[in-house]
Amino acid sequence: MKNYRIALIKGDGIGPEIIDEAVKVLDAVASCEDFDFQYEELLMGGCAYDVTGDPLPQETINGSMNSDAVLFGAIGGEKWDNLPREKRPESGLLRFRKELGVYANLRPAVVYDELVNASSLKPEIVQGVDLMVVRELIGGIYFGEPKGRDENRGFNTMVYTRDEIVRIAHQAFKIAMTRSKRVCSIDKANVLDVSQLWRDVVTEVAAEYPEVELSHMYVDNAAMQLIRDPKQFDVMLTGNIFGDILSDEASMLSGSIGLLPSASVGSKIGVYEPIHGSAPDIAGQGIANPIATISSASMMLRYALNENDAADRIDAAIKQALVEGYRTQDLAQFDAKEICSTSEMGSIIANYAVKCTK
Repeated sequence: MKNYRIALIKGDGIGPEIIDEAVKVLDAVASCEDFDFQYEELLMGGCAYDVTGDPLPQETINGSMNSDAVLFGAIGGEKWDNLPREKRPESGLLRFRKELGVYANLRPAVVYDELVNASSLKPEIVQGVDLMVVRELIGGIYFGEPKGRDENRGFNTMVYTRDEIVRIAHQAFKIAMTRSKRVCSIDKANVLDVSQLWRDVVTEVAAEYPEVELSHMYVDNAAMQLIRDPKQFDVMLTGNIFGDILSDEASMLSGSIGLLPSASVGSKIGVYEPIHGSAPDIAGQGIANPIATISSASMMLRYALNENDAADRIDAAIKQALVEGYRTQDLAQFDAKEICSTSEMGSIIANYAVKCTK
C-alpha cells in the first residue's frame, strides 16, 4: 500500500475546522483506494507567531519540503494586524511560497447547477461556467525590488523576467490542453512595459501549442468581461497582482467564496488551499463552509499524487451532497433541504465519497 506524507498547516481562524473536514474526507477515500496518509501538523501564520515569534518557522519549511504535498487552511486576523510587516501572518505566507518555489496558482471557478441561483448574476450568465485562472505567484509587484516607503512616499516595482513568464505560460497551455484548448492572457500592455514583455513571451510560448487558441485582453476589460460573459473564458493566464484580483472576482460567480479551491504548484512541493481567508469572525462556531478545502484536497490528489480516481470520488461526493440539498449557513437560502454544520457537511461528503465511483 502506498503511503503519502501530507503536511497539514491549519493556520488561524476557521483554518483548523476546515482542514479537519478535508482530512476526514481524505481518510474516507483512502479506505476505498490502495493508499494511506501520514499527516504532520505544522505551524504558520498568527498561531506560529504566538508560539515562536515567527509567522513561518524553519521547522515548517523543512517539514513541508519533506512531504508529498501541503494541505493548508488559512491565516491572519485582526489580532496580528499591528505587528511589524515582516512579522505578520501574510508575510510568512509570501515567504513560504517563495521557499517552496510554487510559482503557479491554479484557481478553478465552477458554477454548480444546484447553486446557480446563489450567484449575484443572472442564472443564464453563470450557468455552465467552468474556467481556470492560472496566476503567477512568486514574481511581479509583490516581490519586485526596489520597494519602500517614507513619510511622504511609498513605492513598489513590478518586475518579470523572461524565464518567469515562460514557465507560467507553459503551465497555462498544458492545462488548456486538458480542457477546451483556449488561453486568454491578461495584461496591461498598452501602458506597462513589463506587460508588453509578458504579451510577447506568451505569444512565443503559444507557438509550441498549435492546438491551443491564444487571445490577449487588458486587465480592466477582463474584469468587465468576467461579469458580462464569463463563459467566454477557459484558461485565464495572468501575473500576480492581476490574478489576485481577478481570481477573487471569478470566485463570486459561484455565489460563495467558500466553494472554491486552489493549487499552488511549481518545481518542488505543491500547496493546496481554499481561496478564502481565515474568517475569524465565525471561527469556532461550526458554520464555515468546508467545501473549498475539501475540493482543494481533491486537487491535491489529482495534481500532486496522481490519484485521479480518488479525486473523482471527492468531486462526485461534493456534487451529490449539493444535489441532495445539504447546505452550510452561507448557502442556506439556496434550495436548502438541510442546513449543516461544518462537521456535518464534512461527514456527509465523506460518506458519499465512499459510495461514489466518479
